[in-house]
Amino acid sequence: MIERTHLAILREVERTGSLTAAAQRLHLTQSALSHSMRKLEDRFGTPIWRREGRRLIPTQAGQYLLNLAQRLLPQLEHAEQRMQQFARGERGSLRVGMECHPCYLWLMQYVAPYLARWPDVDLDVKQKFEFGGIGALFAHDIDVLVTPDPHHKPGLHFEPVHAYEQVLVLAQGHALAQQDRVQPQELSSEVLLTYPVPPERLDVYSQFLTPAGVAPRLHKTVENTEVLLQLVASGRGVTALPLWVVQAHRDRLPIVAVRLGARGIQKHIHLGLRSADLGVPYVNDLLELVRQGSTAPPGAMAA
Repeated sequence: MIERTHLAILREVERTGSLTAAAQRLHLTQSALSHSMRKLEDRFGTPIWRREGRRLIPTQAGQYLLNLAQRLLPQLEHAEQRMQQFARGERGSLRVGMECHPCYLWLMQYVAPYLARWPDVDLDVKQKFEFGGIGALFAHDIDVLVTPDPHHKPGLHFEPVHAYEQVLVLAQGHALAQQDRVQPQELSSEVLLTYPVPPERLDVYSQFLTPAGVAPRLHKTVENTEVLLQLVASGRGVTALPLWVVQAHRDRLPIVAVRLGARGIQKHIHLGLRSADLGVPYVNDLLELVRQGSTAPPGAMAA
């Protein structure tokens, strides 16, 4: 059988010009090297080299194996380096699943610095907002789940990485814009604009309207955050978003943020991952990166 050692010997003899030098490069004795190649010649019944003075010249069979060695050995060496990087957690793929629309905007601020820190990790962000994130983690379809609503299950780890307040967003000229907070009944005559998510998964419903037995006059869905905010700014409706989304847009849009209820709706963005992946360096570093950038408390309300 042709072994990797045979190919390595052929390459080193070609590089160094002698069995002695090749043996030194490969940390073998010359007799062990010669014995290994003699067994290969006996196995196939054909010589690998012929001598011309002190030089070893590959035969036709030897040249074929030498060409093979020059193609395969670099690939094997590269594969070994990759495997060592995998073992050290320096290389891999990180698939991030998003379970909320505005969380995508939040994550984007960390993508560039993360890629700079981990050039050998392939990052993929899946913007499928209405998918089963827990099932995707267990099925290894994703490696990290970004969600405001963690579901703690054995084998999964959820870590809160960014605190924020969910607020009502209004046009500056709206009748409710001068208030510091609104009550559920005050939205009964409003057009509520939200992302295309079932109402039971929207905090403005589950934590504000539904417990009070209140529904808006009309509920419309919009997929794009920019369009959503433009509609609100033009007085076409109101919406509920994280305060930091409003703060990022209100310098160029005539919008204000008002607290939902007496205490507001306090939330956290969580990163969820499989517990077994907690020891992977490039996974841990994503957690550390967002922790470093997410230590500020929710911003104060401002009209």
